[in-house]
Amino acid sequence: MRALRLVFGIYIIVQGFQDHQWIFILLGSVFSMLSLLNIGCCGVSGCNVTKRSNRKKRQQITFEEIDTK
Repeated sequence: MRALRLVFGIYIIVQGFQDHQWIFILLGSVFSMLSLLNIGCCGVSGCNVTKRSNRKKRQQITFEEIDTK
């Protein structure tokens, strides 16, 4: 993912220079810095998902057959 962000960032920077669009240069710089500094949008473990405990007793499911005539 880091390499993909870096490639996109460099591509956007080059396109920004060719089109003289400073907002694209800024956007490309952000993508490049995300990959170079190894940071993401989540910050300091902001996207961690808590583990669910599977220690609950599982209930036995019983099925009943229904005849239709």
